[in-house]
Amino acid sequence: MRIAIGIATRGRPLILAGVLADLRRQTRAPDRIIVCHVTPDDVMGCEGAEFITAPAGLPKQRNAIMDAATDCDVVLFLDDDFLCAPDYLRVLEAAFAARPDMVVATGTVVADGANGPGYSLAEGAALLAADVPPADAMAMAPHFNGYGCNMAFRMDVVRAENIRVDERLPLYAWYEDIDVTRVLGRHGTILRLAGARGVHLGSKSGRVTQVRLGYSQVVNPVYLARKGTFPWSHAIPSAARHCLANLVRSLKPEPWADRRGRLRGNMLGLWDLLRGRAAPERILDL
Repeated sequence: MRIAIGIATRGRPLILAGVLADLRRQTRAPDRIIVCHVTPDDVMGCEGAEFITAPAGLPKQRNAIMDAATDCDVVLFLDDDFLCAPDYLRVLEAAFAARPDMVVATGTVVADGANGPGYSLAEGAALLAADVPPADAMAMAPHFNGYGCNMAFRMDVVRAENIRVDERLPLYAWYEDIDVTRVLGRHGTILRLAGARGVHLGSKSGRVTQVRLGYSQVVNPVYLARKGTFPWSHAIPSAARHCLANLVRSLKPEPWADRRGRLRGNMLGLWDLLRGRAAPERILDL
């Protein structure tokens, strides 16, 4: 089995360099590491990978990685701020071999800095070192979708079904992971692997502006529900939950989150939905 690690990156060269260095600890080495960046500055000082370019936007960059990985059986997409436990790839390979019906695998996130101020590389490494893996490293369970910070695709299915990441979801592409993995899931099983573990640093650098994020929090779930990849029973509560959280927390915002900017984006998204002008690409004009 040939396994490629694919990393789409923008504006975080120091963190990316640390992640690439950390990947050398894998007990089962990747056959390829493909990093897709936008400008040379994105990968300044980075080494230990193949570097390709694509226009800005997570979907475009991930599609470029899949196009480049023509000789690989599995592509593991990692965020450029995700640290893998040393046996992550070993567990991943064994799981794909044991479950030929599995088309998407997603690992277990030990700690997720996206839900807070984020972790430094050193903090992430310490959290990972303190983690106690499960007794059964090969335990796996059905999951609704792959989590974009660490999700692996069976590439023969991707190629046979011509599956792509939706490029109508621009830039940070809120919920692109749900969309593409739910499409893949129509052709097999999505499983979460208990023994493939890692820490998502949740770095706040290189992200889209918060108004754009707020717009995507409302419009993207509705767009995906209309596509049929995200049930309305999930889409409406998701949009409502984020609007409510941004409204409440805008009174006393966290230092790492522009809640008022997100709320403004939420309101713009709701207004566009009411007048029939909502589209994911609208964030490019905000």
